[in-house]
Amino acid sequence: MAQVVVLGAGISGHTAAMYLRTLLPSSHSVVVVSPKPDYNWIPSNIWVGVGRMAPEKVVIALKPVYDKLGVRFVQAAGVSIHPDGAADGRGPFLRVASTLPGTEGQVEEIAYDYLINATGPRLRFDRTEGLGPDGGYTQSVCTEKHASHAAAALKESIERMKRGERQQIAIGMGHGTCTCEGAAFEYTFNVEHELRAAGVRDKADVLYVTNEADLGDFGVDGLIVKRGGYRTPSRVFAASLYGERGIQSLMGTHVRGISQGRFEYETITGEEGEKTFDFAMLLPPFTGVGLQAFGRDGEDITAVLFAANGFMKVDADYTAKPYEEWSAADWPRTYQNPQWRNLFAVGIAFAPPHAISRPRKSPFGNVIAPAPPRTGMPSAAMARAVAESVVDMVLGRSTTPTRTSSMAAMGAACVASAGANIFQGSAVAMTMYPVVPDYDRFPMGGRDQALTIGEIGTAGHWIKILLHHMFLYKAKALPGWSFIPE
Repeated sequence: MAQVVVLGAGISGHTAAMYLRTLLPSSHSVVVVSPKPDYNWIPSNIWVGVGRMAPEKVVIALKPVYDKLGVRFVQAAGVSIHPDGAADGRGPFLRVASTLPGTEGQVEEIAYDYLINATGPRLRFDRTEGLGPDGGYTQSVCTEKHASHAAAALKESIERMKRGERQQIAIGMGHGTCTCEGAAFEYTFNVEHELRAAGVRDKADVLYVTNEADLGDFGVDGLIVKRGGYRTPSRVFAASLYGERGIQSLMGTHVRGISQGRFEYETITGEEGEKTFDFAMLLPPFTGVGLQAFGRDGEDITAVLFAANGFMKVDADYTAKPYEEWSAADWPRTYQNPQWRNLFAVGIAFAPPHAISRPRKSPFGNVIAPAPPRTGMPSAAMARAVAESVVDMVLGRSTTPTRTSSMAAMGAACVASAGANIFQGSAVAMTMYPVVPDYDRFPMGGRDQALTIGEIGTAGHWIKILLHHMFLYKAKALPGWSFIPE
């Protein structure tokens, strides 16, 4: 009987594991490997980061869920993949190192017939000197623990404002190649909302720092949204929001280095400068987690299986080409590795063929452009498609993937919180189709204008609250979970 291993238990890995276990007969085994014992609903970390939600409200313990489903859970970090097995005749296997207290570092080999890589990213705070909450000078909302620390720091800053001190607040990207501009966008407006709620907005200067050439790029090359009967470029939509809330912006920016209370930067226009801050939440760039790969005789094949950024190669067109020649067809459809057909990668773990936004560099040679987002709704959708393909292959229904989920043929909905309050809060609700623009199909902006919309209001905040509870319900595999869409 087959053994399917899922490496990672974030949104994509957890989604894949639940569908695998539900669709495969019990004679086949499903194993999940994750270094953390908990699942974190990351979209709600921004509320933890402003003190509106306790960290325990955004996490669930994985083992009870997997025990209920009949999934074996291994608390460990992936070390290396051996897709051809070993010289002694063993088949493909994954080598992992335990992160379970009392057995830390112990190595285990897990055989697999199919492996789904859903590790997510490595948070590269080290790419900018002084970046991050661990040994650095800035906050983060990338994990629930980071967000909790950010909330405490923000509270202290607000208390200082109440005592009459003026505060400089910087939020955004801590490096020129960051992704997750949407999370920084949300956190910026939630912080601004908290300042108004505390009655200290007049004591704060809020600065949004981003590698986007234009506000509203969001790593998807911007979009044209339908709003109030008009079609509006997202740069205009976003700029109006920042203007209405009195938030300044520093665009097209790479943060060179951070010290206590200040950061140095450069921009795509050649500007160099320094900004001071009392509170800063700056996100790190992402890379792959650092998995290695070895052939049957122990030869290093990491560069064959993984791209230079550490993400796994799949069925994308990785041919280097200029921006003008980028195509929606470059993007993967099945997320299957072309050389090892029993290997898949989903979510942030797969290597994109290129960015979505136009690539740019500063005159000093540093890349300043958003990396492509691959989280949330698209991450879960591709995970389900891969799980269903693997089920069909395990059961002998097909020898090739049966489901596709290309980001160039996939829509996405995003509800970005702009203030957490049931009556006074608001959120930006945006949909786009497709995520990767297809200018051949949709010459106006690369997307279907009937399905690409954007609005802001309190109703959007209610939807955001509903999604928080709905997706945590689904993650717990409670009755009817599979009816909740990705």
